[in-house]
Parts: sequence; structure tokens; C-alpha cells
Amino acid sequence: MAKPAILTVDDDPAVLQSIARDLRKQYGKNHQVVPAGSGAEALEILHQLVLRESPIALIVSDQRMPNMVGTTFLGQARSVVPTAKLVLLTAYADTDVAIKSINDLGLHHYLLKPWDPPEDRLYPVLDDLLTGWRRAHPDSDGGVRVVGHRWSDRSHEIKTFLARNHIPYVWLDVDQNEEARTLREAANATAATELPLVLLPDRDPLRAPSMRELATALDLHTTADKPLYDLCIVGAGPAGLAGAVYGASEGLQTVIIEGSAPGGQAGQSARIENYLGFEHGLSGADLAERAFRQAKRFKAEMVLAREVVGLEARGPVRAVRFDDGTEIEARTILIASGVSYQRLEAPGLGEFVNQGVYYGANATDAPATEGQEVYVVGGANSAGQAVLNLARCAKKVVLLVRSSALEKGMSQYLVDDIRAKEN
Repeated sequence: MAKPAILTVDDDPAVLQSIARDLRKQYGKNHQVVPAGSGAEALEILHQLVLRESPIALIVSDQRMPNMVGTTFLGQARSVVPTAKLVLLTAYADTDVAIKSINDLGLHHYLLKPWDPPEDRLYPVLDDLLTGWRRAHPDSDGGVRVVGHRWSDRSHEIKTFLARNHIPYVWLDVDQNEEARTLREAANATAATELPLVLLPDRDPLRAPSMRELATALDLHTTADKPLYDLCIVGAGPAGLAGAVYGASEGLQTVIIEGSAPGGQAGQSARIENYLGFEHGLSGADLAERAFRQAKRFKAEMVLAREVVGLEARGPVRAVRFDDGTEIEARTILIASGVSYQRLEAPGLGEFVNQGVYYGANATDAPATEGQEVYVVGGANSAGQAVLNLARCAKKVVLLVRSSALEKGMSQYLVDDIRAKEN
């Protein structure tokens, strides 16, 4: 499948060359950047891409163009490719037009010209938009495929790891999907212990991989770059990420060690409405990703799929020992390992964990409950957020709470939203 396209439109050849250059520099590895010198030319290109079934992720258009201004072009482009993200490049004098277009056209963002330096004034916005597009189109790049049984705990762990690290994937259930069975046969994965299979482009199949094996195959950062750091943070939840931002912004060489994915428990929330500074709310995944990027901007380093198993004082430094026997040293260590879910003490429940019984609910879990009845046990905010997320797809969601009233452990906005749900 062709790489998702980024279409950029400007009537000034020098500006068009400049924006195309900056887009290729940042996104050329995973996207095809297509320049057009007018709105009419861009519409023709869009129709050609649609005919070739090439996915179109993002359209960036200048506003002041002869014959067809940017807002007119983007309005027509929306009818051709309704799922593409739309961005208007505009001068300061045209910001009122851009703001109006956000409501009238469904414009996703506008950016002021000039956009130098792009690291500050271009890429952060486009990173957000492209991440959102990829989540909505997980099979757009022919990327990761996971073949396994729905009720397999290993399949669930791998899907959760991929989702929480914002890696698009396609899930293929061998019990229900003919393509899954064909792929299993092609890989000669006859033993149950070889599932799940993880299929990556241009690589041999991974057979029931560990999280570290999977992370390494995906080129995630799994090994620290230096032997010694000023600050080592264990855990990449909101507290750990905040510590990384503060430490790295003060010039400390900072590394974050995370066993799974950035975000912690908060990263699993489908919607957080009461976080300071986000009046319309945001998902836990969005919050974690923003914090992660902010920490990286200050040159903090993230090491994934590593478990810290020991600490040792060595004079002025502390050694941090990993589960594979390797270690690093740091002058200061911040433990931000978070909390564990309380376990429900019910006879026989343990054997079904991650095989129909789950502790915590990811935002991506909802589609798997389509048309089914789901039970959520708990009375605090995490349970409330899970109920609202699952209710988008499930036929019925039953919330089981020990206390006499939801208000005793849950924020009022969640209580109100749950009571407004019909299912």
C-alpha cells in the first residue's frame, strides 16, 4: 500500500518548495509529500490519489492564491477526502478568516506564515494531527498485523502495548478471520505457543514475542544511550513525565525508564474532562503523548520495555539494575512507579485474567465489545471513564459498585454522563 499522502498547496514556487522541503524532512520516511501550485491542480491531484486508492492524511494550503483562495479549495477538498486533516497557512491579517473557517469548514488548524523554525511553529501541530489521523486509520500504512486468539492473554498484552505506544495495527482473530488462518499457515505457526504472531513489513514473523522483543523489532528505544545520568526516573506516568520535563528543562541529563508505555494509569483513560488547561477535555493517550513530546523537546531520553529490579548506592551515584542484568548509573533517582489495580477476590477469577476479565480498560478496547453486554466493577473515576468508553460500542454496560451512591467515589461530571447514557 502507498504511503499516506501529505498535499501542500501554494502559488508561490519558492514558498511551495520551502514548505515541501520541511515536510519531507520531518515526515518523508512515512508519507509521500505532494506539492501543487494552485487549488485547481491540487484538486486534480486529489482525484488521482483517490482513484489509485492512496490514503490522504493531511492537506496544507496557503490562503492567498489567485483564482481559488485556500478556504475555497479546502472546502472542495473536504468533499473529495472527508477524512483528511485540513490546515490553512495564512498571514496575520487573515487570522479572522482562518478562525471562521474552523467552524464553517471543519478546518483542523491554521498556522501563521512564516513558520520558521518549523520545529516550534510547524511540526508540533502537524504531529498532533497526523497522530490523530493514524489512530483513525490503523491499516493505512500496511504496518503491523497481530494474528491470534481473542481470549489469549498474550494477544491482549501485545495489543495493549501497541495501542498505548500509538502504533497502528490490524487485529486478525484466527477463530473468526480467514485471512488470519491463511497467515498462520503461511508462517507455519502450528503450535499454540507460537501465537500470537506479529507481522511487520520486511521482517520475519515474531512468534509470541516478549514486550522487549516486540519493542526492538519496532525500533523503539529500549537501551539507554549513556552509562551515567544526572536524573533517572522510574515510571512514565503523569508524575514521571512531569519530573522529566522539569529536570530536563533545567539542563539535567534525564532518562525515563518505563516497562510498558508512557502515560501510566491515566494514559488508559478514554476521556479526562477535569485536567487543568484543557477546557474541552482530552484522552489519556493524548495527555501522555503531549507530555512525552514536551520531555523529548528538552532532550529527556525514554527507555521502553525495561523493568527496574534493583537499586544500589555507589558513593555519589546510584546504580539502576534492569531485569536483563544490565545497568546504568544516576546521581539522582526519582521513583514514580505509580499504583497497581486492586484485585477482585472472587473464586476462579484469576484464571480468566486477560482472557475475558481485565484490570483497567484501554480506550481502544471498546470496538471489541460491539453488541455485547459488559460488566464494570468499581466506583471511582477509572471505572466511570471505562463505562462511558465501552458504552459507545457495547449493547449494555452494567456498573457494579459496592457503595450506596456513585457520588461517594466518582467525580460529578462522570456521574452525570453515566446517568445520561441509555445503555
